[in-house]
Amino acid sequence: MAEFMYDHVHLRSPDPDATAAWYERMFGARVIKSVMSNGIERTDINLGGVDVFIAQVPSDASLADKADGSFVGLDHLGLRVKNIDAVCDELKGKGAEFTIEPKTIRPGVRIAFVRGPQNVLIEILDRDVA
Repeated sequence: MAEFMYDHVHLRSPDPDATAAWYERMFGARVIKSVMSNGIERTDINLGGVDVFIAQVPSDASLADKADGSFVGLDHLGLRVKNIDAVCDELKGKGAEFTIEPKTIRPGVRIAFVRGPQNVLIEILDRDVA
């Protein structure tokens, strides 16, 4: 079987620069300007070692509907941290909107969820809780 390696996530936004700036402010993502294969400029970020491409869509493009508790397709991005409660306090200070406050889901594991631009959910995960 062929070997597959993770390469990138691709987001779409009516304002890629603002979306990239949000990830930079909240999570310390590195903003990268690039050019797509068709020659159009694109704003990308590197978030925790993962490349995230952010393509421009028209400002009137509709947001994918996510019914409560029912998702089809990509559900969320996950970011692992240490000391989740301190991290979440810092994110709250930056104005992050939490959809799920920090909670223990099993011994040693705590999670929280933040809503990002274009309704992208980001899980904050600590697997090393004492």
